[in-house]
Amino acid sequence: MGVQGCSDSQRNLLHTELQEYLRLMSLARVLLVDDNDLVRSTMQTILELNNFEVISASSVNEALSRIAAEKFGVLLCDLHMPGRGDGLTVVSAMRHANAEALTIVFSGYPEMKEALSAILVQADEILVKPVGIPALIELITKRLATGNRSETKVLESVATILERECGATIQDWLLRVQHDEDLTRISMSFEERTGHLPQLLRDLVSRLRKRQNLGASNEESDSAWQHGKLRHSQGYSAAMLVEESRMLQVSIFQTLQSHLTSIDFSLVLMDVMCIADEVDSQLAQTMRSYSAEESARVAA
Repeated sequence: MGVQGCSDSQRNLLHTELQEYLRLMSLARVLLVDDNDLVRSTMQTILELNNFEVISASSVNEALSRIAAEKFGVLLCDLHMPGRGDGLTVVSAMRHANAEALTIVFSGYPEMKEALSAILVQADEILVKPVGIPALIELITKRLATGNRSETKVLESVATILERECGATIQDWLLRVQHDEDLTRISMSFEERTGHLPQLLRDLVSRLRKRQNLGASNEESDSAWQHGKLRHSQGYSAAMLVEESRMLQVSIFQTLQSHLTSIDFSLVLMDVMCIADEVDSQLAQTMRSYSAEESARVAA
């Protein structure tokens, strides 16, 4: 009997079964990413013998292109690959493109597994090489059949975390300052000590969101210039300015460390370089202002 001879309920059942078949076929599509040709070829052959449709990629860029253009139910990815980016970049891209995909990461360093478990919160499984193929296939099959995935984490950008945790970053910085004998020689109120930080952190968050290229001319900061003048009048030395700036970078990275499991790692390396560049840029402006005040004092 053809479809046209079916009742509405029968056609609905056929449609439902077809949709489920297409869903399962989609889940069975595997993106295999590994720069080792032998490993990649061997795994692809065995997976295909077990009825998986496998698309392989030998580099991060190739994997990212595949993720952007195609739908996959499973990602199998080596964490450590040469060239720009690594497996973490691929995992992040897959999570953005298809949050439901099962993501399994391989690492050749057994001692790193515990640390990786804390960092790679976007991956469902972290396996240590050499990977047992039968066990891997059993794991994939079980996960796909039961839908037993790790809870998808809500990821945040570095800019969002720093904006929200501005107060905590300042408090951490202040505690560090209070344990420095040179900086605490000069008695100040909370506002006098930390008054420059909210605007500096706002400037930093703004730059992170603009995605300004490193090496580009940084915007002038009136706040940084005024900070140099103020610290000169308060009796700071140039070395003290450098030290409080160093402590600020430490406090910023401590804030990010405290939120490691919620950070979107896809751009984190560029963000870290941007943070260092922006803080150093503002320190340079502060130092120029400080030097101008010192020159004026000497001339007088």
